[in-house]
Amino acid sequence: MTLHEPNSRHFVDDYLPALLAQASQLISGEFHKVARQHGFSVSEWRVMASLADGEPISITDLAQVTVTKQPTVTRLLDRMEAKGQVQRLPHDSDRRITLVRITRKGAKAVEHLIALAREHERRVLEPFGLARAEELKRTLRRLVELHAGSEGPGEDSDDED
Repeated sequence: MTLHEPNSRHFVDDYLPALLAQASQLISGEFHKVARQHGFSVSEWRVMASLADGEPISITDLAQVTVTKQPTVTRLLDRMEAKGQVQRLPHDSDRRITLVRITRKGAKAVEHLIALAREHERRVLEPFGLARAEELKRTLRRLVELHAGSEGPGEDSDDED
């Protein structure tokens, strides 16, 4: 296996960060249209999807997983809390940390969207087969794990409210 494709016309055609960014933009963009049709901004969808399992998460971790700057997440949570979709909780042992979790109302509001997201993912990965799709996801999780913490969340999405 080669890490460089000699027939590539442009550097970015074979540069992993560029390929990841393009794939993310294209695939996410397809689903962001669906999220908007269901009344969620891209940022709200990212927060709701990150909280959908019901486990509380710190605002710092939420900013990292949603690839959103922390002040933006805090403002977004203010609006979502006012709608009854999320709630803030104190951390058991560290008063500096605020946790966030989805409410029943929030879970109900995003339930159908989660099902649509799973279906979208299935369609995206279907051409690769189950084994290759799972290997791709394992590889990406490992990349995230190896590089998490090396710098803060990236730029906010241009698809903000």
